[in-house]
Amino acid sequence: MELIDTFKSAKAASRSLALVSEELRNEILLAVADAVSANKARILEANEKDLMKMDSKNPLYDRLQLTARRLDDIASDMRHVAGLPSPLGHVTKANTLPNGLRLHRVSVPFGVIGVIYEARPNVTYDVFSLCFKSGNACVLKGGSDADFSNQASVELIHEVLEHYGVDPAVVTLLPATHEATGEMLNAVGYIDVCIPRGGRRLIDFVRDTARIPVIETGAGVVNTYFDKDGDLEKGKAIVCNAKTRRVSVCNALDCLIIHEKRLGDLFELVKPLLDHKVTLYVDGPAYQLLKGQYPEILLQQATAESFGTEFMDYKMAVRTVASLDEALAHIDQYGSGHSEAIITENEQAARRFQAHVDAACVYWNAPTSFTDGAQFGLGAEIGISTQKLGPRGPMALEEMTTYKWIIEGDGQTRP
Repeated sequence: MELIDTFKSAKAASRSLALVSEELRNEILLAVADAVSANKARILEANEKDLMKMDSKNPLYDRLQLTARRLDDIASDMRHVAGLPSPLGHVTKANTLPNGLRLHRVSVPFGVIGVIYEARPNVTYDVFSLCFKSGNACVLKGGSDADFSNQASVELIHEVLEHYGVDPAVVTLLPATHEATGEMLNAVGYIDVCIPRGGRRLIDFVRDTARIPVIETGAGVVNTYFDKDGDLEKGKAIVCNAKTRRVSVCNALDCLIIHEKRLGDLFELVKPLLDHKVTLYVDGPAYQLLKGQYPEILLQQATAESFGTEFMDYKMAVRTVASLDEALAHIDQYGSGHSEAIITENEQAARRFQAHVDAACVYWNAPTSFTDGAQFGLGAEIGISTQKLGPRGPMALEEMTTYKWIIEGDGQTRP
């Protein structure tokens, strides 16, 4: 592998990071946050080079764009992470055996975490802060769309690390090439776990190709069910927020499921979406009701592909169902295990929905836009895990650790 020396350096840096005290790690995180605030012009200049390569009408443009306000938020998040309790050294289980052996299960870093992500330069800072705080080195493979931004960010982080005498290889940015992705996924013995952040195609490719462990995150086909007992005012606010707050993120709403007894309220339910020019892909009953009310240019008849699509755009499907069971069946078929929601004043229906739905985050009378590590009070996040083995949901500091057993004896031997 051409990058073998790069991976070796990251592995060595991860071992040296174990000797960096928690106090120094926090001080460095605060220093990087200060550097971000002090070097906005430098970062934004690099980001502008990336933005010039993308059509501003592309929904992904918003994910790619950095602004002074977003850099302030990045610095604020980093300071917040620095102030969180360390996830390391926690004794999660302790026992003394009859023979006197003392056992402790202690939280420790993974070692080297590899992250593959697309046009989201803020991820560079999120991953670095969470990995560094939790004692992990990180190997970053960003997309070509954000390469100038990522390079500027990592260069800035390296300057701070070098000032404090810490090996800069604790955060390593790979070339933005497909070949680098392939080498990363085959870095057995150097990268301990790989986390892809992006769309379904990226995640499927990483899972199917990698020879190193993978934690699946990101892809979100998100549904919200408006029950026959749903409150219309709550529903209007929840649907609009879930769909339009940021359409390009994984917790954005893709399909509104509505009980047939509430079809008469459908136009009012989706009316706030008109301010954002959201195109609706609706089934037969919904089309008949909305025709002549919702603008014709924004109203399309749904096809088989409309359901189960992560739009990442100002687009949303609408499906009519006759019962809660039918809504649950729709989610079983089309959901991605990310986030699902029910809007209802019927507690029995809500509890049944939450018990049945197989997703990392299941909401009752709240928008799926809250699926976020910071919103959950976890600090920044490295991604939303949609798998069941290992972390699930927002992956923050605690999820950046594994554990090892520490055993203390006094000369005991096994018979």
